[in-house]
Amino acid sequence: MAARPSRETTKVFHSWLDRWDEWRAKQGNEVKEPTSYELEAERVFPGAGSLSGVDNFCALSEFAMADRSFYDPPNRDRGDFLRKNEWLTFSSDLSTDIEVNNQVWVKITEGKPRDRAVVVFHHWNARKWNSPLARFLAKRGFTVAEICMPYHFQRSRPGSLYADYMLSANLGRTLQSVRQSVWDGRKVISWLKSDGFGEISVLGLSLGSWSAGLVAAHDSSVSKAALFLTGGSLADMVWTGRATEAIRTSLAPKIGLSEFRKAWAPLDLGNYAGSMARRELDLLLVLAKRDRVVLPELARQYIHQLRDAGARPIVRELNCGHYSLALPPYNLLAGASLYRFLNPRR
Repeated sequence: MAARPSRETTKVFHSWLDRWDEWRAKQGNEVKEPTSYELEAERVFPGAGSLSGVDNFCALSEFAMADRSFYDPPNRDRGDFLRKNEWLTFSSDLSTDIEVNNQVWVKITEGKPRDRAVVVFHHWNARKWNSPLARFLAKRGFTVAEICMPYHFQRSRPGSLYADYMLSANLGRTLQSVRQSVWDGRKVISWLKSDGFGEISVLGLSLGSWSAGLVAAHDSSVSKAALFLTGGSLADMVWTGRATEAIRTSLAPKIGLSEFRKAWAPLDLGNYAGSMARRELDLLLVLAKRDRVVLPELARQYIHQLRDAGARPIVRELNCGHYSLALPPYNLLAGASLYRFLNPRR
């Protein structure tokens, strides 16, 4: 039997892990700059026009949060779907002023038998498709549909260095972008159902966990939802997270955290804990104890909200940081937890 590492060895390893996570955070933040604080309510609330005052914006947001149809794509069961080899494309039901963003791209990795599918929502500013994860699941019988989130990959805004329109100090545009990602995800699920898939799960990574969680909360077709590095309140994540410091720099002189939470109420997964607690939905949350992007206390608060609503999520806490979840052994542990969750029969 191999000897367990000493306490000192473990301390040194975790210190190195923290430094590696900080290096990754600095790398990502190099291209991010503070942008102007904007409401732009008309992007997400029809008829709002040149609405002034954050209080009015918050009132519209709280109304939208209570409106079940807010996340219902208008053409959910129909669209111009085109499948060519490993790619599925279609027009988003939510049209933006960035034309290239209005075409949705989905990378399909086929598994056999073709009866179970996993829709994957990647992290903010992802630079490549998660092919290792897709191959891992496909070899174990799951067809994987990796959806391109707004303003990423083929949908990137021309001239942008990162997905600044997906998450920013523009309150209306961020609401619009996340709503678009949910609408697009639900359209993919409709396509999968029409193609014969009976069991559909969603997997979200970091920012993608908010999209995946909102899809699961609003779409009864989803039977399992795995949320990696999630935190419930997107407003709190942006306000406290290492990766979003430039956004907070823009927000802090203009709006307080309490108002900010109300403005982004439709993006707070905790507000939909009751829907996530439905009997037909299984939940897995994978958290990083050393996370400085999505603070662990935010994740734990969300877990309490789920449990108070009657949900019984499986929770896996790993002693790593946000970025080091991608390193061994943590990526292997997370992958094993995901597979056991998706495939409890084996």
